[in-house]
Amino acid sequence: MVTYLDFEKHIEHLDEAIENAKATNDTKSLKKLEADLDKEVKKIYGSLNDYQKLQLARHPDRPYALDYIRVILDDSYEIHGDRAFYDDSAIVCFIGYVDGHKTMAIGEQKGRGIKNKIKRNFGMPNPEGYRKALRCVRLAEKFDIPVLLLVDTPGAYPGIGAEERGQSEAIARNLFEFTGIKVPLVSIVIGEGGSGGALAIGVADRLAMMRYSVFSVISPEGCSAILWDDPKKVEVATKALKITPDDLMKHKLVDSVLDEPLTGAHRDKVQAAKVLKEYYLKSLGELKSLSVDEMLDLRYRKLTSIGAFSE
Repeated sequence: MVTYLDFEKHIEHLDEAIENAKATNDTKSLKKLEADLDKEVKKIYGSLNDYQKLQLARHPDRPYALDYIRVILDDSYEIHGDRAFYDDSAIVCFIGYVDGHKTMAIGEQKGRGIKNKIKRNFGMPNPEGYRKALRCVRLAEKFDIPVLLLVDTPGAYPGIGAEERGQSEAIARNLFEFTGIKVPLVSIVIGEGGSGGALAIGVADRLAMMRYSVFSVISPEGCSAILWDDPKKVEVATKALKITPDDLMKHKLVDSVLDEPLTGAHRDKVQAAKVLKEYYLKSLGELKSLSVDEMLDLRYRKLTSIGAFSE
């Protein structure tokens, strides 16, 4: 069952009419309705505002990290735990093959359904999740395995327990350690890239965003609450924060925007996975052509150029 957003109501009505035409074998009406749908899709998705793109990034049917990993990773084996406290299910780590290339795949997982969302903590990792990710990245480095990182979180979990166990230190440690990892790191924002929770697995040689993903220092809801104390200002905050791929590309904060299906990755998960896989393999080919020193030097230059300005 397809979940339609507020701005997709006309598309929903056309989809229902098409299904009715198919059921009654009304070929004449079907052809016209399909033409109308194609026209409406191009009209709506060709002029989405920032808030509508945010809604698509949070779409409940959008592919999560495990959806992509299960499609692109062959002979996969999951790695659990941080070897210090417990296994945080908000971050998943797998080792396997992408078109014959041994790969460590690490992703933030939101979960579907009430029980699974609670198990995954709604995709908000505790410090143990980030420590598990770092452990797996170090393991990949030890065996010369490239790493694919899939970012999708509202943010790191802000609970008291997480803070007591060193949430900020765990994130900072990843930022520091990832800069010197001697294997290719490719990070892709597949949905929400929320604050430090996203940055903790976002330090990489290549950072890309899916067409309908977002990357921000704070959620629009948090921003509107702090600046205006008004939840109705969420749309204004979304636009002001410049969180869409196009905005971030203009500021040279990301390397590429991946052209997922026009109506969203949730409408064609196979095609979305194909686009993601192709970008990873392309990036891997480019990075493997470099020596380790060259790769680390370019990574250092890339990271230190972020936020630089001249008067």
